[in-house]
Amino acid sequence: METRPNNDPCPVPSWPRPAGDAACDLVTVPARQGLEAVDILRREAGEGVGPVLHDDGCDTLGFLVPPGTAGSWDMPGSTCTRTSGRGLRLAPEPPVQGSDWLLPPGDADLATDPAVLRRALGEAARLIEAADSCR
Repeated sequence: METRPNNDPCPVPSWPRPAGDAACDLVTVPARQGLEAVDILRREAGEGVGPVLHDDGCDTLGFLVPPGTAGSWDMPGSTCTRTSGRGLRLAPEPPVQGSDWLLPPGDADLATDPAVLRRALGEAARLIEAADSCR
């Protein structure tokens, strides 16, 4: 399935922002794949990465993506949840109990482009598969 990049960031004011809800969706992936994807996104010139959450167990990472992404997200091994701003706060403290910011809102773009994230997650999966096959 071909997708076009969604360049519309989450409609949140620039940092610092008062406590309020963000209307971003959240893509959740296994931590190992997510960390590889963060590295890929940060290495590539011009490829911004938005805020990223991790759970306290370090099992998953969550990437903030523009609203509406959940409606067409189909990346195997990941989920995309529509938040519609309900309970998702872009503040110094993490928005979900039992989580923390890997990349906090002030240190990242407003949201990760879903097409760019999809490509980085695919590359990360291939790197992990290659590394695991060398064992």
